[in-house]
Amino acid sequence: MPRRGGQVESKPLIVVAALCINPGKEAEFERFESAAARLMRRYGGAITRCIRCAPGADLSAPYEIHILEFPDAAAFANYRKDAELAAMAELRTSAIRQTTVWSGVDMPPYSS
Repeated sequence: MPRRGGQVESKPLIVVAALCINPGKEAEFERFESAAARLMRRYGGAITRCIRCAPGADLSAPYEIHILEFPDAAAFANYRKDAELAAMAELRTSAIRQTTVWSGVDMPPYSS
């Protein structure tokens, strides 16, 4: 990480999640995601973007893509270990059939 004034500069953790839902479970998905978003705030996290993918014949395509931001990897790990989140596992499983997650840090955009 770049240094500023002798200190290591830390950047927020950015998480990209591709979420595939079970057919007909849109209401359960929205209920789970709303509860998860409220819980993320306890750890300084938030869903900063939510992209609904265009419906199509490709069932492997995600239903939504979420961009999350947490202060750091430890905050994200603590969110993932939260007992309240674990208690929502059945709702999550009924709604979401597959999740793919990537994490990293924001970088400046490329210019032309």
